[in-house]
Amino acid sequence: MAQYIPFAPDVEVNGETILSFVQAIPAYSNIMLDILKFHGINQPKPGQWYSQESWLNAFKEIGEKYGANTLFAIGKAIPDNAQFPPDIDNLEKALSSIDIAYHMNHQGGEIGYYHLIDFQSEYRFAKMECKNPYPSNFDKGIITAIARKFKPDTAIVVQVELDENYPSRLNGSESCTYKVSW
Repeated sequence: MAQYIPFAPDVEVNGETILSFVQAIPAYSNIMLDILKFHGINQPKPGQWYSQESWLNAFKEIGEKYGANTLFAIGKAIPDNAQFPPDIDNLEKALSSIDIAYHMNHQGGEIGYYHLIDFQSEYRFAKMECKNPYPSNFDKGIITAIARKFKPDTAIVVQVELDENYPSRLNGSESCTYKVSW
């Protein structure tokens, strides 16, 4: 499956996660709310559940109207409001926790996964596979925000880039693979 196509028809996403979408770029929050409303999500609230398909349709419109950088910015905002497991205290645990958080914030069917497939602290390198229906640049934003938040104290810069040696949702694949370095 490519971007914006749910893996299962009855999947839902919680209001906290959708509110991260709205609050990602404060100057555009009303635009985001209007787009969500157009796609059937009216005034999302914490503790409520909403159709993933509707949310993906809103994502698609945002991507088409405002571009990849906006999707990246929305992804970076997700960790601010989405639920994450407690006791995350280093980069390896944090990157591994993305999948746990992803499942905590969705319900109702197959949603895919985020998988830390390689972590080498001595080489300051990690690799993440993201198999889900969300836009590629959104995933890059999530991984970037988590990596920046939990990078080792000795790291100055974190870089996240699509690994072009693997298939990509940008080309119709089911997953994207990212290289993380610090």
